[in-house]
This record gives sequence, structure tokens and C-alpha cells, in this order.
Amino acid sequence: MNPRRTDEPIIRRFRHESPPSSDPGTLAGYDAGHIEVGRVTTSTYSTATQSFEDDEPPEPAPALARISPRITGTDPTFGLLFAFALNIGLAPLVPELSDLRFVVATGVLAFFGVFAWLLGETERIGKERIDNLVWGIVFGVIIGLPILFVGGTTLQTTVELIFRTGGANETIVNLSPASVLALVVFVLPLGETLFFRGLMQFGRAFWLVGAVASVWSILLFFPLVEIGRYPVVAVLIGSTLILVNMIYSYVRQRNGVAAAWLCQITIGILVLFLPYVGV
Repeated sequence: MNPRRTDEPIIRRFRHESPPSSDPGTLAGYDAGHIEVGRVTTSTYSTATQSFEDDEPPEPAPALARISPRITGTDPTFGLLFAFALNIGLAPLVPELSDLRFVVATGVLAFFGVFAWLLGETERIGKERIDNLVWGIVFGVIIGLPILFVGGTTLQTTVELIFRTGGANETIVNLSPASVLALVVFVLPLGETLFFRGLMQFGRAFWLVGAVASVWSILLFFPLVEIGRYPVVAVLIGSTLILVNMIYSYVRQRNGVAAAWLCQITIGILVLFLPYVGV
């Protein structure tokens, strides 16, 4: 017989005793709670389990909680639908009140953007790095200068059609250069940047926000362009709006909201204001 090695595990086997017979005579004198070393009786386990189940109180049914809706400043859906409805609804006012339509429609975007800034979750402008701001201006120059040089007289005709309003004796006159400068530097970039690049692009893909912003801009400017009379102008302004809105969203993703803001101001001056004043 070989001696057992010290590093071999010791295996102990436990034998389960068969439950006693249901005969009252056999049950007499049997201790159901008797447990021997190395032996566990089945009746002991059954009795303990049944006792535990009897003593456990029933779990009360969970109460139905009613979730009340709450207002949040993060979801841009309501603001987007409201602004689009106002943009389309005010279209019959052009060109007599086109400047008022610009201010009201873009002001709605600015309102929801500021509301999300104060009460919701949006991209906030904090302490910016100089290189990010410079990149915003650089992107604006890279996109704006070629459009300015290639557009020529077609671009000048486009901006003259866009910035018109009603004058005395029901005549249509061009806006003053100061009014156009205020629109392209303050009004349009403020509302569109705070809403699209600030609120809507928070956690969303830049191309999706750029596409929605392009639709917004097309609906804003196309009623002012006589598409049937100037089809080339319509194609030019449509493709330009899609391009620049994609650039705004890309700059926002790459360099932040402030850089996208400066990019839109730069492109607005190069593409809209300079051709309007005849540069």
C-alpha cells in the first residue's frame, strides 16, 4: 500500500439518510432535528426550508408611480418646430417686411438658445483659447474669399434681392448698409449659433445639425429670391447655404461655439455685406 502524498487533497463524502417511513410506528422516537457529523438527514432540510418559507412575510405589491412631465431646456424639438413654423408663416410678408421677418424668426432661435443656456444643458462659451478663435476666422476667410471672387455680379444681385424692404408709397427699397451690417454681424449669427451650434449640436453629429441649419437658411432666404426669374441665383444661394452651414457645424465640433460664431460673422461680412456695398 502506497502512503498518501501530503499534497493530495482530502475528499470527504457525505451520505444522505433516506427519509423515514410515513408509518406512525416508524416515526415514533425519530428525532427530525438530529444531525450527525458527516450526515445530513433529508427531513431536517425539508423541515427547515418549510419553516423559513412560513415565517417569511409576503412582499407588498409595488405602488404605481405617476411620472409627471417636466419642462426641460435641453430638448430643441419644440423650439425647432416653433421657429420653422414662424419662418414659413412670415414668408408672405416679404419683401415689404423682410427685415422684420429676419429679426423675429432669428430672435426665436436666440430665445430658445438663451433659455437652454440658463436652465438646460448646452454648449456654453467659457474662457476660450486664442488659437480656437483664430481658427474660426481662418475657416471663414478660406470659405468666404473664394465665394466673393467667384460670385461676382451674381452674388451682388443675390444680396440685393435678399436685403429689401417696403418703403414709402408701397415701393420696395434696399436696406441701408448699417442695417445689413447689423443683420450679418449681430442678429443672424447670434440666433443661429446659440440654437444650432450651441443647443442642437450638444451631443449630436455635426453633419445632422448642418443639414437642419441648411434647411432653415434656405427657407429663410428663398422667399426673397425670385426663383423663376433668377434660377442661377437660386442655385448659387442654395449651394452656398449648404456649404457654409456644414462649415459652421464642423468648426463648432473642432474649435468650439465661439469659433463657429466668429466663422459665421466672417463669412457673413465677406459673402453678404461686401457685395452689398459694391466691393
